[in-house]
Amino acid sequence: MIPDLLVSDLLDTSAMTAIIVCNNGTVVFINKTYLDVLGKKKEEVVGKNVGDITPESRTLTVLRTGKAIVGYNWSVNGYNMIACALPIIKDGKVVACFAYSLFMDIWDAKDLVNNLMSELNMYRDEVRNLYSARHGFSEIIGQARNIQDMKFMAQKAALHPSITVLVTGESGTGKELFAHAIHKASSRSRMPFIRVNCAAIPENLLEAELFGYEEGAFTGSRKGGNPGKFELANGGTIFLDEIGEMSTSMQSKLLVFLQEKEFERLGSNHPIRVNVRIIAATNRNLEEMITQQKFREDLYYRLNVLTLDIPPLRNRIEDIPLLVNYLITKLNIDLKTNVVSMSDEALDLLSKYNWPGNIRELVNALQRAMLLADMGNYNIINAKHLYFLKINLDNVNLSLSSTKTLKMQLRCYEKQILSKVLEETNYNKRKTASILDVDLSSLYKKIKQYGLQPDDA
Repeated sequence: MIPDLLVSDLLDTSAMTAIIVCNNGTVVFINKTYLDVLGKKKEEVVGKNVGDITPESRTLTVLRTGKAIVGYNWSVNGYNMIACALPIIKDGKVVACFAYSLFMDIWDAKDLVNNLMSELNMYRDEVRNLYSARHGFSEIIGQARNIQDMKFMAQKAALHPSITVLVTGESGTGKELFAHAIHKASSRSRMPFIRVNCAAIPENLLEAELFGYEEGAFTGSRKGGNPGKFELANGGTIFLDEIGEMSTSMQSKLLVFLQEKEFERLGSNHPIRVNVRIIAATNRNLEEMITQQKFREDLYYRLNVLTLDIPPLRNRIEDIPLLVNYLITKLNIDLKTNVVSMSDEALDLLSKYNWPGNIRELVNALQRAMLLADMGNYNIINAKHLYFLKINLDNVNLSLSSTKTLKMQLRCYEKQILSKVLEETNYNKRKTASILDVDLSSLYKKIKQYGLQPDDA
């Protein structure tokens, strides 16, 4: 039954254990290495049922199913091995099973396993960092009633990990922050959080980005295909930012996924079923887009299970002191500055500003003011560090006149602002240019144009 040369090779090798079991489970061959591992003599094994020798043997499964089992861990008497069990087929029938194991010293095996586990943990941590929520509810700062209401609703949404959430609001209000916080506080928190900016991905690539593709699906497709974001987010949350920018054709495909909870990769007809929560966000008026036939009404109602409408900063001005204190602490670390607070006058100026860019603009304004303060060796932000906001300055008097053209009045206003800031900086032109956000060369031209040199220049 077994070629003599093959038997000879198996008998001679000490790097591999080998056994052949016929279709009734009887051992018909075993090599010396395997006998040594078992601690048995040949007559104690050959002719016996393999289940009596090694009850966990995979050979019986292979004989029953006719399918090979490859690369499994096999431990016998304290020896760790990597094993394979292969069916021997004759005339279309399974007549026997040949099983072999690569034999390794136990300490080498431990080192190998430890090295593999260390590498696996490293990759796992990298994936978690790449696809994890970075912000929690503690970072949503504010005592205003409107923001507190939205925070409360978001915390309730976190407790229901399957409902779809639509986050609306102006640019810079913190819509993504809410999405991160909902995922992080939910039972999905250990699974991926994946963000997709629908406005940043070209329409012809968005489908492949979301649903993935098979090899050869299109010119330039990666060998072996590529999983999409929905596949990667399985078990977790996918955050579709700027959903209002999605084309109507892609809206239709997203609607099908929301209804069926499954999709097909590009170039495949095999459905993939996943379990993900969708959080969508937009700064556009989707109801208005529906009337303009730019957004599907049925998709809107699928997304609009729970809506969080994040208020703009100008509608919760009372939160500015809290936000400033929180952000100064964070920004000091990033900017390597040592600013401790902001003066009441500076806070008053912030409260008078309209904040079209909302929290994002406040962060940028604070970064700049902190750098300006640090450059002047201040540890408190004063009003003069915030002139670049172009707000009304206390000591600049704008008198409108019906006899002057708009151009003349704007020049008059510009001259007063330049004069005031130059005085505040002791005519430090570089610092003045930085505060007013103008080129140094332009500032020199303006100073000459308006005759703003100091008397002792």
